[in-house]
This record gives sequence, structure tokens and C-alpha cells, in this order.
Amino acid sequence: MPSFTYKAVTSSGQAVSGVLTAENYQVALRQLDEKALYPVKVTEGIETGTLSFGRRRRIKTHQLTTFYSQLADLLRAGVPMMRSLDVLSRPGALGALTQVVKELREEVAGGMALGEAMAKYPFAFSPLHASMVRAGEQGGFLEDVLHRIAVFSEKQDELKNKVVGAMIYPAILVLVGSGVVLLLLLVVVPMLRQHLRPETFNILTVALFGVCDLLRDHYVPMLIALALLVIAWSTLVRTQAGRDLFERLRLRAPVLGKIVTMVAICRFCRILGTMLHNGVPILQSLKIAKDSAGNAILAGVIERAADSVKKGAALSAPLGESGLFPAAVVDMIAVAEESNNLETVLVQIADTNEARTARQIDLGVRILEPLLLLVMALMVFCIAVALLLPILTMGSALKG
Repeated sequence: MPSFTYKAVTSSGQAVSGVLTAENYQVALRQLDEKALYPVKVTEGIETGTLSFGRRRRIKTHQLTTFYSQLADLLRAGVPMMRSLDVLSRPGALGALTQVVKELREEVAGGMALGEAMAKYPFAFSPLHASMVRAGEQGGFLEDVLHRIAVFSEKQDELKNKVVGAMIYPAILVLVGSGVVLLLLLVVVPMLRQHLRPETFNILTVALFGVCDLLRDHYVPMLIALALLVIAWSTLVRTQAGRDLFERLRLRAPVLGKIVTMVAICRFCRILGTMLHNGVPILQSLKIAKDSAGNAILAGVIERAADSVKKGAALSAPLGESGLFPAAVVDMIAVAEESNNLETVLVQIADTNEARTARQIDLGVRILEPLLLLVMALMVFCIAVALLLPILTMGSALKG
């Protein structure tokens, strides 16, 4: 049954838009009339930008988690899919997701599978989640998949919130420290410079005044150069070569690269373990799980591993040869393959390494804070020395 995109006006004059499912154009118009909506434009298919409510308001992770969890609970309790979507489409905790759920309900009512309907709304549901739901529907374990997606999303949101929360204080330090240094360079140093004699300058003083002159006389070219650099970088990352370069830099960056790689590996292990636990064949599971890594380089490694598995080889061998998977993780996967409990070990790998990565993030932030304070103190100390030495030299000359 086809879908129709509509733009209409309510009896009070409010503009609304959405998607409905009908046998033909005339039936779609009749449905709008039954809803007391006056059609302005009705076209067959789903147009980009239809969901003004859902697209303009950001859909938060906790809203998605609530949707997956509640839908899983309703289906597990024996509530039919249509009734479950009706309940979830009522105004409530889902916020901006409510309108999307309403349109999901229309798609499912028209005979479309839930996973296929979710794939039509990539701004709300990631392709990974849609693929997992599709696999759950085909395998008859949709409730379990929805529950596991909810747990997975909640864990990822917790990790993200922990990182963001941990970086707030260092970000404030950088912002305030940079403001103080700029104030010294642009206001305090030029005022004191007028009272110093050039013969009393030392290397630090000359360097300090050079930086002040650069900021004062050439700030426009510097801003232009910065803007051009940002434009060039944004243009580069839109190309395939630029994206590949950026992904490699993320994975190979000192300290941070190890954390990014481990987070991606944990996501892959958890999704693959979930799929295998629910009886999805390993090749289909790998096809779904490779997109969960969130990194094109890792996805390529996983795709090559899937090709090896298709030829009858072990999964652990190509993962180990990539150099991105830690040796301990590769060894655990190899042992799990031999003992035929891969799905259990993969989830254990994700649990263990996620906790370890969270501790590393906490430790890194704790170390970063005193380092930033030390850097800011060192910069202020250099400025003070550059100004105080000429003053002391002038004072000694006057006394002599």
C-alpha cells in the first residue's frame, strides 16, 4: 500500500504535515477529511523534510531508549504491534519522537515491517538499529532485540555523558586561561611596554613583544587564514579520501586513538554477540555489526573478516592481522571460536573493556586538569619574567 506525503491546514488555521498510507490518492484525501484537515499538497511517496516537527527538534538518545524499552515490554506482554505503537504515539515521554512513532504506525498499518519503516527515518533511527530490528522480525526474536538495543543505547549514552561531563572543567580552564593570557598580551603588556627601555630587553621580552605585535597588527590575516583552514578541512572531510584520512588519524592519535579504537571495538563485540545470541547467522551478524563500529577503517577490517569466514576461515585471524584489535581481544575470540561460545565471550569482552575504557577516560581527565593548570601558570610566569627582568634592570641602573 503506497504512502502519501501531505501538507494541510487545521480548522484553526494551523499548518501541519505528515505521511499517511492509503490505497490511492482519493482515499488519502478522504482520510484527511475525516481528520478535519484541509489539504494543501498531497504527493505519493515520502518527501525529504516532511517531518517538520521531528526534524527540527533533536531526538534525544533517552527518548529512543524509552521507545525501544517500552515497545519491547509491550510486545513481550502480548500486546499486538499496532496497539503498542498506538500507546507509544500518545503525547508523553517520547517528546520529538512521538510524531515519528505516529508515522511508523501508519507505515506498519499499511503492511510494512517495522524495520523497513524505521529505515525510512534515518534522522531518528540509525541504519544499525533498523537492521537489527529487521533481523529480529525475520528470526522471531523482535522483543529481545528491542530490549538489547535499549540497553546498548543506554550504555553508549552513559559513556558519552561521562566523557562530556568530564571535559567540562578542562574546557572552562582552557577558556578562562586563554582569556587571561589574551588580556595580558593585548592590554597589560602594551601599557607596561611604554615604560621600558629597549636596552633592558632580554630574549623573553623580545619574544613577548613580538607576539603582541603579531596579534595587534596581523589579527585580520590570522583570522582569514583560520577561516580558510576550517573551510579547507570541512571540504576535505566531505571527500572519501578525506574521510579515510580523518578516520585513520582518529585511530592512530596518541592516547585518544587507543580510547576511540577500544570504544568502537566494544560496540562491535556487543552487537555481534547480541546477534549471535539470538540465532542470527554469523555472516548476517557481521554484516549488521560492521556498521556499529562507527569507523570506516574498522568497518573495512570487519568486512574482510566476514569474507574470510565465508571461505571457512576463523574470525580471529583477519581481526588480529589488522593491527587494530588488541592481542588479548583476538586471543579471547579465538578461544571462544574453538569452544563454540563466541556470543557469550563477545558480550563479556564488551563489558570488561567498556569498564576499563571508562576508567582510562576518568584517569586521563584527572591528569589533564593539573597539566592545563601547569601550562597556564607557565605562560603567565614567562610573561611575568619577560616584564620583570627589564624593570629590575632599570631599577639597578638607577641605584648605580
